[in-house]
Amino acid sequence: MHPLISLPRQPSNVDWPTEHWARSSLAQVSPVADQLFDLTPAQGVTYGLLVVKSGELIYERYDAGANPIYLQYSWSMGKSIVQALVGILVKQGKLDINAVADVPEWQNDSRKEITLDQLLRMSSGLKFNEDYVDGAASDVIPMLQFEGRHDTGAFAANMPLVHEPGSTWSYASGSTNIICRILKEVVGGGASGMLRFMNDELFEPIGMRTATPKFDTSGTFIGSSFLFATPQDFARFGLLYLRDGVWDGKEILPKGWVDYARTPTYHDNEYAYGAHWWQRPDNLDWFYCGGYDGQRILCVPDKDVVIVRCGRTTIDEMPYISEKLYEIVGSI
Repeated sequence: MHPLISLPRQPSNVDWPTEHWARSSLAQVSPVADQLFDLTPAQGVTYGLLVVKSGELIYERYDAGANPIYLQYSWSMGKSIVQALVGILVKQGKLDINAVADVPEWQNDSRKEITLDQLLRMSSGLKFNEDYVDGAASDVIPMLQFEGRHDTGAFAANMPLVHEPGSTWSYASGSTNIICRILKEVVGGGASGMLRFMNDELFEPIGMRTATPKFDTSGTFIGSSFLFATPQDFARFGLLYLRDGVWDGKEILPKGWVDYARTPTYHDNEYAYGAHWWQRPDNLDWFYCGGYDGQRILCVPDKDVVIVRCGRTTIDEMPYISEKLYEIVGSI
């Protein structure tokens, strides 16, 4: 088990960015960070890049027509927001992650043993092909855009079991949307009830005023992929996790919930994954939200840093982007 590095507290002389970010600057950051706006066509484009150090916004830049008020795609960074929503309901005593998941389709077969914890850790054992290119092979494309789009949770819940629950790690957007359907039922009130819950319990308390989730026809939050917000608001979410789920003295997430997110479930030379949060494979202390096209909210406890990158970069070119993000941290 990897020992977890302690998470930094907000400096007493820095205001929480619920309304506005405290700002400062470090001259050495800009030359490194600016390189992410000088990309080749193959490397894509960076729309926005923010660097937060010790609770202060020390770098902010936009390009390619973007600006501070333009909403950006979360893509799979939304999965980490779903993890926060689960945590809030755990804190309220309404969910138990170690209990079997309440999924009607699973009551009469071996899938009934799948737990919420296994869904969060991407180890449910369900079939799901996370392919964003080959529509014929993909499960995520039909779930989001075709036959599954009206009830994403049901589409994913109807997948067969191909591994014993808990035995195999396999990244699956379907698992997240199954969780989101469960959340909808626990919260009640359909999409409007879920949106009210998200705003009251997570977004408003930390100042994420632009957070705009998308719901399917059945009223399920499509948390695998679709939440829009400004980069500043994505940075607020990252800071919440860097501050161990506490915001301005208020416990938003239950004690230990961030540690649960950043405890490795799967780890090899290329990938490291906790519970709906990624980790840097060669430095498990760094954890991040990751999304299609190279979206990132990177949390670095030992430097008290959050970096948000929004843009468009293919998976083949992402190692360069990641390396530059790590260089930014190294410059601080």
